[in-house]
Amino acid sequence: MAQRVLYAEDEEIMRTLVSDQLKEEGYDVRTAADGEEAVEILAKESFDLILLDIKMPRRDGIDVLKFLREKNLRPRVVMLTGVEDVSIAISCVKLGAIDYVTKPFSLEALLECVKRVLAK
Repeated sequence: MAQRVLYAEDEEIMRTLVSDQLKEEGYDVRTAADGEEAVEILAKESFDLILLDIKMPRRDGIDVLKFLREKNLRPRVVMLTGVEDVSIAISCVKLGAIDYVTKPFSLEALLECVKRVLAK
């Protein structure tokens, strides 16, 4: 059975590009256009990995991480951020994220991160 990935990203072009590539790699992918939609999906479904953009409308990635912790859900989480701020990365790790990737990123680098995190 394919590993399940939720990709929460507000930029539609990125969301489509990355989800299509993950599907080509054999992952079962769901997408969310913002943090609120991600929370709605996470309330009903479980995932092996969540790729979570930090800056999104309605609810940001850090709020989604807090939701996961409050509900005692423990999927692997990789944060995606356009900001290279070590304090944000540390906050995300404290809330349960395994890794973070700074934007812009190459699809190859993201896929390597996904494979590495899911192999743990």
